[in-house]
Amino acid sequence: MRLLMRLLNLRNLSTSNSGGVSDMAMINIVTKAQVYDDNPIYRIDSEFFDTGAMNIDRMIRQIPHFTLEKSRVVSGPFGSSLKSSAYLKVGDVPFIRIVNIKGGFHIDTTNMVYISAFNSSRISNSELVVDDIILSKVGNSIGFFARVDNSLGVCNISENNIGIKLNGLSTVTKHYILVFLNTNIARQLVLRRTSGNAQPKLNVEDVCHIPIPVFSEAFYRQISELVLASEAALKSAKFLYAATEQYLLDSLGFADFIPSDNKITIRGLADSFRASNRIDAEYYQQKYDDVFLRLKNLPCDRLGKVVTIKKSVEPGSDLYGTKGIPFVRVSDLTKFGINDPDIKVPAHLTELRPYKDTILLTKDGSVGIAYKVEKDLDCITSGAVLHLTVKQNGVLPDYLTLVLNSIIVQSQAERDAGGSIIQHWKPSEIGDVIIPILDDDTQKKITTDVQSSFSLRRQSEQLLNFAKQAVEMAIEEGEDIAMKWLGVFTKGKSGGPKA
Repeated sequence: MRLLMRLLNLRNLSTSNSGGVSDMAMINIVTKAQVYDDNPIYRIDSEFFDTGAMNIDRMIRQIPHFTLEKSRVVSGPFGSSLKSSAYLKVGDVPFIRIVNIKGGFHIDTTNMVYISAFNSSRISNSELVVDDIILSKVGNSIGFFARVDNSLGVCNISENNIGIKLNGLSTVTKHYILVFLNTNIARQLVLRRTSGNAQPKLNVEDVCHIPIPVFSEAFYRQISELVLASEAALKSAKFLYAATEQYLLDSLGFADFIPSDNKITIRGLADSFRASNRIDAEYYQQKYDDVFLRLKNLPCDRLGKVVTIKKSVEPGSDLYGTKGIPFVRVSDLTKFGINDPDIKVPAHLTELRPYKDTILLTKDGSVGIAYKVEKDLDCITSGAVLHLTVKQNGVLPDYLTLVLNSIIVQSQAERDAGGSIIQHWKPSEIGDVIIPILDDDTQKKITTDVQSSFSLRRQSEQLLNFAKQAVEMAIEEGEDIAMKWLGVFTKGKSGGPKA
């Protein structure tokens, strides 16, 4: 890391009297020969000649390294080749979009869509298999590399993604490449290759110019073990969480619940518009009534009586930037955590911060996503995210979060927020959401299992961070030192990293 800081020119930045970095520190003088060096499209923008990234690139090229052949790097199909109308909720081939790879390493299957085997065969050039790698080529998600794991098998990618085919390489080499590409060192090299202003873009050929250091097979094997251990921990976390979701539904009598597909509902004026002030037909679908009929047999309360609801304050897009504290938007939030936000806002803003056990709930766009914060966070959430704090005794935050993410509340969110192009769930409607409340023992079991699942997720992430740290150490300080450090870890001795 010390070497990385030197390469990025962080130690020698001079500062102005105002405390900021001086203009002189941002200037990099290059020769004509350097402009043409490894620059096939002859870029002359200053971003491409960033001092730190150039130093890293030069350092890696001075040691044994390789680059990916053009035949290994493929783009997703043009939009006209496969339209969104071909997407399926259930199908033969998983279709990976940008939303599925944000965060790197693992592919998120939460919002997965599928395509038919026939459609996948039409765009077979972008078909990928286990241990191949996927990355985004547009937007602020550039720089995240995700692995196709065994649960996906053969898959395909959208037009905004790039696939890296690693056939013919050993499994341990594939895992090493994945880890290297997710390091901070590789990220600098990738970002250097991006172009564009408002919409950053990475071309297929750009990926082929990223130098990848060469180390021993033994080192690759150690890295691969961490990748596989991380995958196993994540698999266990997912299994436990799914089992807990099922236990919740069993306990509430919803295990056999199948929403009605009846499209016809007859209502009088008194029990429709006059009662709800809604006249859109979707609001009165039978599937919503079925949920409420079952809830009548359970002890329930309004969400507004269970929690305190606070609105986030939108600071305004004129304050968006790349420096400051993270600004969490709906797209950054999942029920399992917060992805690294692309946008930062000034640190002096005093808007609402999420504290431990606060439940973040989305109300605009993708409505109804709930996540319980596990520790105090120094970030600001967008106006589309509400902060819920449990105030009623007898309701545990982890239990409530699982209920909020269940079909019971999701169906209420779908009903309330429907009827418009962009979904909006009013805070007044959220306060009226019906929450089933189970006995203390059941809530405690659910809480224990949810927390165990999240602990396994943290362990999975920590193992990957160790792998990245080892690769960076091998580049900066040498493979022998990295191997010794890994040896301490794998043998469980004191003084090394701990899982």
